[in-house]
Amino acid sequence: MNNRKILEDVYNDFFGRNIEHEPVEVQREPVEIQPSQDKEVLDQDKINQIDTLFIEEESKELIKKMIKYMEVSSIDKDKIYLPFCITALVEDKKEVEKITDILMYYATKYHYIDSSKMKKISLYDLEKPEEINSIYQDNGMILLENLDALSMNDATFHKKFFHNFLEKINDRKITILTGKKEVIKNFLLENTNLENYFSFSLKGVSPTVNDIYQEVIEKVSKQKLGEDLQVKILDYVSNTYPKSEQSYSNYIDTLCKYISFYEDTPKLEEAKTKEEVFKELEELVGLKKVKKTFYDLVDLITLKNKTKEELKLKNINLHMVFLGNPGTGKTTVARLIGDILYDLKYIKQNKVVEVSSKDLVAEYVGQTAVKTMNVIEKAMGGILFIDEAYALADKNDKNSYNGEAIATLIKAMEDYRDNLVVIFAGYTKEMQDFLDSNSGIISRIGYTLEFDDYTNEELIEIFKGMVEKAGFILEE
Repeated sequence: MNNRKILEDVYNDFFGRNIEHEPVEVQREPVEIQPSQDKEVLDQDKINQIDTLFIEEESKELIKKMIKYMEVSSIDKDKIYLPFCITALVEDKKEVEKITDILMYYATKYHYIDSSKMKKISLYDLEKPEEINSIYQDNGMILLENLDALSMNDATFHKKFFHNFLEKINDRKITILTGKKEVIKNFLLENTNLENYFSFSLKGVSPTVNDIYQEVIEKVSKQKLGEDLQVKILDYVSNTYPKSEQSYSNYIDTLCKYISFYEDTPKLEEAKTKEEVFKELEELVGLKKVKKTFYDLVDLITLKNKTKEELKLKNINLHMVFLGNPGTGKTTVARLIGDILYDLKYIKQNKVVEVSSKDLVAEYVGQTAVKTMNVIEKAMGGILFIDEAYALADKNDKNSYNGEAIATLIKAMEDYRDNLVVIFAGYTKEMQDFLDSNSGIISRIGYTLEFDDYTNEELIEIFKGMVEKAGFILEE
């Protein structure tokens, strides 16, 4: 049964007429709704807020139809009750909060749900499938996030979760699935009935540069913004927003805080040119094999960019492994790779997020995947550099926390290969153990760079360079 179809049919039946002049016939005693003037104002504010949401026009109309359906159901008790099971294909979390706030307000006002409480739950935190029962019993609206957590659990959990989940669908609840489009799509494909249950879909749209600019101006309007500053804000937004990996609400909040405090915009990032990067690379002592690989990589990407579709080059896999002792230049080269990939427009942001195993692995069951994904999100659009990555292959890891981090990384390397470059670095021997710990790692590595130890002569050359940069002169 497609609930969306029922809503459309019933809605057209009830509201196809001019409802202002032809009221709905009431078969039972109506619920007395006498809103105060303040509530009327709040109602209008909520309705107006729908039109400001960054979602498709059809989705805005769908929300309004749901609200009207709730209103009629509160008056005519004989009408079909529809459990609103919604997919919110809206990646900005604050935008999802606005949608849930609007729906929760009206669902509570018209007693459409059996509880005025709302629960937001990450499936990473759902350790036992039976927990879903108490969550549904206690709450009228349930917002489910991080659906990709299901792919990291065994099949038993998977099936039990769906069983318990579907059992509760027909109660007086509103259930919302939120997250990335592909994740939700895969979630629904796990059960053929799910697409019919979740037939209400709200689809987000990306704000334009002008939308973002207007939001920023409105938020900082209490300050007296001179014309010059407004021009700078527009210039900054035009240059940075299209490349930003932040959600648009976080982007706006961060920029507004900066403008409010400094009464200015942040400085625009000045990217290094390819020539400047090559100059820095050549100034590094030694590293002959690394430099050759670096140049080969740049040539390949440049060729791919120039030929576009003329040559059938496969997508370049840029995930890497850096092998070598500490102090051999691995981090420095990673930063240079970030500069060059940004110059070649292979990554959207010139950033290298540097972490170690402790930044990925949590202390409690079920938290490692969340912690690792948070790090991945920060690195999205740039490079994630994991130093001493071999620590993730800890053989004493009895609770498989480290294995959970590795599995999360492997999945992200595949899912976001066009928007993220992962570099694992560490001692040569220990890194071999790490690579052997999971066959999925090696299959996703495109380049392996070996950083040899410096010779005595190279060390002397490095020392002379450091002394010279510090402004000193060495005597013979």
